[in-house]
Amino acid sequence: MDYKRGQWGSNFGFLMAAVGSAVGLGNIVGFPYKMGKNGGFAFLAIYLILTALVGIVIMLGELAIGRKTGKGIMGAYLSFSKKYAWIGFLGVFAGLLILSFYCVLGGMVTRYMVGYLMQILGMEGFAGQGSNFLEYLLYDYDSMLLYFFLFMAVTVAIVMGGIDKGIEKFASVAMPALFFILLFIIVYIAFQPGAAAGYSFMFKPDFSVFSDPEIGFWGVFKAAAGQMFFSLSLGIGCMITYGSYLSKNENLQKNTIIIPLADTIIALMSGMAVMPACAAFGVAYNKGPVLLFVSLQTIFENMGTFGNLIGFMFYFLVFIASVTSSISLLELCTTFQIDLAISKGKNPNRKKISCMFALLALILGLPAALDALGSGNALIPAPFELLGYEMGGAGYAMWNDSWYDFYDLIAEGIVMPLGALSLSVLIGWVWKTEIIKNECELSGNRFIGYRYYNFCFKFVVPIILSLIFYAQLLDFFG
Repeated sequence: MDYKRGQWGSNFGFLMAAVGSAVGLGNIVGFPYKMGKNGGFAFLAIYLILTALVGIVIMLGELAIGRKTGKGIMGAYLSFSKKYAWIGFLGVFAGLLILSFYCVLGGMVTRYMVGYLMQILGMEGFAGQGSNFLEYLLYDYDSMLLYFFLFMAVTVAIVMGGIDKGIEKFASVAMPALFFILLFIIVYIAFQPGAAAGYSFMFKPDFSVFSDPEIGFWGVFKAAAGQMFFSLSLGIGCMITYGSYLSKNENLQKNTIIIPLADTIIALMSGMAVMPACAAFGVAYNKGPVLLFVSLQTIFENMGTFGNLIGFMFYFLVFIASVTSSISLLELCTTFQIDLAISKGKNPNRKKISCMFALLALILGLPAALDALGSGNALIPAPFELLGYEMGGAGYAMWNDSWYDFYDLIAEGIVMPLGALSLSVLIGWVWKTEIIKNECELSGNRFIGYRYYNFCFKFVVPIILSLIFYAQLLDFFG
């Protein structure tokens, strides 16, 4: 039975989809928050170094393995040996976990976007709560579930359309729109009195945070590493999946540079929108994820009536960024099942498969939607409270002892670095880096810097990833 698996319609469409997978809440929220908490420029410097030494290398490996095998993460590892199937399974499982809590947060972003739209139309968009709306929303379970379901519905509708007519079509419009909206906000914020202090915090060399006893070098290192993995969608197979739909004519090495570069530019732009805004309106840089739902709302309120438009535009761009990431997570799972069906000689139904995984993610996400993000007295208790266990790594996770924490611990804290570490060892020492070189040169382009990539795959990446993996476990359980 011949089943046409699909392919990207253009290199631009692939790049927009891949950049969209990388650009998400991790860029718009995580990057400014972690930068604010970890010394500004010091965090940025380590993040850029890790991206160059680890991020670009692993991304090339994932895209090359995906295109070489023409399969998603599970099928790709099985193409080499059944003994590697566990790596693929962990990737799909982690992707499903991330999708579940990611869509909860995406639903909250959607609610704020709708709130500002209502304000523009002259209606009360935040139940009269103002900047206290987050606390109100967390216990408004009907709204939490409604917008969780709506966000998931948007995600699954796009994935049901397939690679070229669904994901590529959406990303090709959404990502340029995100860029120009973000650019407009940056320009507007730049003219606010006091904004210059925010730029100084981001770009003025200052490494004093390394001597901070509560953070130190390793604290900044762990934060930058976690940001890199989550932002670039590495270690769970999203890029293997997207790479599996690539034409053999595409220049893999060029694309591998463009995607992290574009992702980093968007992250920096997000920082240039948020940090100067915080400086201009007297909001602390290190407020954590609350920055997205409380601090920024305070800033928009201080802008007066025009703040409603800026608020709507900001949450609309966060909504776009969230959707482009959530569709890559759902596609990771969907491709896994499609490849499995094809291997058994069956004709897979993409719509049914994507709906099935969306339903699983909805079920997994229910505790995250109903535990008030670990703030206590919720409809569903936080997992660590149920287990009678108290987390040792205070300050790492986005929320305090919530289901979000629990899922994030498994996915970002364990599976992502473990998956990337396994891939680097396999490419560097088992399969050998020649398979990456040969795949990259299929398009007729010379593989530039082979010795650099070979050295990184064999030594640099495994050592750094081992340190990251150890640091993550120590942070959670230490």
